[in-house]
Amino acid sequence: MAVLLPAVVALLAVLLVLLPLAAARLVPFLWQDLAFFGTMARASLRCRRRVATRPATTLLDVFRQHVRQRPRHPLLLFQDQVLTFEDVERRSNRAAWALQRRAGLRRGQTVAVFLPNEPAYLWTWLALAKLGCPMACLNCNVRGRALRHALEAAEATVMLASPELREAVEEVLPELRQAGTAVFYLSAASPTAGVEALLPHIESAPEEPPPAGHRAGVSADSKAMFIYTSGTTGLPKAAVITELKMMMVASLARICGLRPDDVVYTTLPLYHSAGLLVGLGGCLDVGATCVLRSKFSASQFWPDCRRYNVSVIQYVGELMRYLCNTPKRPDDREHSVRMALGNGMRAEVWREFLRRFGPVAIWEFYGATEGNAGFINYTGKVGAVGRANPFIKLFAPFELIRYNVEQDEPERDHRGLCIPTKPGETGLLVIKITKSAPFHGYAGDAQKTQKKILRDVLAKGDAFFNSGDLLMMDTEGFVYFQDRVGDTFRWKGENVATTEVEATLALVSFIQEVNVYGVTLAGCEGRCGMAAVRLKDGAAFDGDELFAFTQDTLPAYAAPRFVRIQDALQVTGTFKQCKTHLVQEGFDPTIIGDRLFLRDAVRRSYVPLSHAAFHDIQQGRLLL
Repeated sequence: MAVLLPAVVALLAVLLVLLPLAAARLVPFLWQDLAFFGTMARASLRCRRRVATRPATTLLDVFRQHVRQRPRHPLLLFQDQVLTFEDVERRSNRAAWALQRRAGLRRGQTVAVFLPNEPAYLWTWLALAKLGCPMACLNCNVRGRALRHALEAAEATVMLASPELREAVEEVLPELRQAGTAVFYLSAASPTAGVEALLPHIESAPEEPPPAGHRAGVSADSKAMFIYTSGTTGLPKAAVITELKMMMVASLARICGLRPDDVVYTTLPLYHSAGLLVGLGGCLDVGATCVLRSKFSASQFWPDCRRYNVSVIQYVGELMRYLCNTPKRPDDREHSVRMALGNGMRAEVWREFLRRFGPVAIWEFYGATEGNAGFINYTGKVGAVGRANPFIKLFAPFELIRYNVEQDEPERDHRGLCIPTKPGETGLLVIKITKSAPFHGYAGDAQKTQKKILRDVLAKGDAFFNSGDLLMMDTEGFVYFQDRVGDTFRWKGENVATTEVEATLALVSFIQEVNVYGVTLAGCEGRCGMAAVRLKDGAAFDGDELFAFTQDTLPAYAAPRFVRIQDALQVTGTFKQCKTHLVQEGFDPTIIGDRLFLRDAVRRSYVPLSHAAFHDIQQGRLLL
């Protein structure tokens, strides 16, 4: 009670100030804000109490409680496999013994996991936790130098891989051996000479738990795992996930209403926090069932939901758009899904999803893997990533501050402090770094850790986490994602938010997908807009229609000057669009094989970009 008393006093003080203002602004949401604050406070207190015990009660211990209480309840469904809580407990025990004996693992030693979505990911995670070894979750798409860098950043001395990734393993194997990194396959046989297969040793290992002494000293601040930022530029950064943070992120699904009788369907990669901690971790937290698919399939998504009687689905990025783009079927609403949990859904896709697939409760959230706080849309406001809950803000202070896109830095006043935005203005999201909202940074990269810390924001000497995201808050306190700092560009003296232009162009009749970015022009300030487009099946590009549409719906400075037609748009493992390579190639027809079009104001159309026109643009003879 002594811990809660200051929070209660602070809450009452805020209520005394805010209640008179309720009629003006907060009446529709005051009680929702207060109720959700209570939910968040209970979840936070539960997590902190767990890890504050001696020894600390971690997510592994919560899982083991479910093993004792409901051993035969299904935990993981994968294809035709059914693994109960008891099955996973025994399997992870065997794996822990085998890893200790064959890999010589010691407490605190980091082990890198290079696996696709498969049951082995779960029992390997738990096995390493039982040995007190942090897990580094390698992105299955990294290769060569990026893969070596990821191992070095987390100081991983052992790598557990799938034979499916044999080529990637063999590419770096000589360097790994030279560095003393041991490599094993989690399979019955090894396709690579000199790399041992561990599965036979796992099968013959004891089912009893390894000694609890392996986890002696584990606390709230102990490193539980490293999850790499997916980013579209540069080398992967290993975000540090502590035991407390892992517990907090895993509780997100419970906060949104996940129940023990739920069946959660995730197609998201387990090497990212959404799939591993929110999805699978959420099931470990509440004792629910997780249906895991190796890869996302739009055509099999709803059949899978019916087959496994799914009640909760996970989404991220463009996944929901892919579902809405599938041919309509009479059984579109014949499913048992009651809730969708994820981030990155655009407003037009949100509305279409509900229209087509029925009244599913959408829980959109915002947060970075390495971030120290986030938002949850608990009111169902279409398009918003959450609310600026005044009660939660007391404990996780944040600000949206003015950002100079051209100079790529926050604007500051005469005192050298940042300038908060007004409602309706786009600003950089920064979150204050405090004891209750710490920023743990990146393993092996102090420079990049410091780069994410913004100082002297509201007062001299303060420190905030720089999200790198531009958001906007409306007059009702709802928060909307606008763009990544690096994706917004400046043209004709105006800021162009790529996500806003993409959302507009997605309404064009013949466009299936669109990716907007800025390209440089010789002798011009800023960058001008370009759109990579995938056409709908059977549709043809219509330059006249696109010109007329952009003329009616976009400001002149935001209308793309160039269009590139592609068969497929490249995305990351979490369905975020990749822009870096597109930006680098620009609009040069000598290096781009795709069809290119130029916005022609005289002909009022998008016309094929010729080599002569490209030359004229480069020489400044054709002005845009």
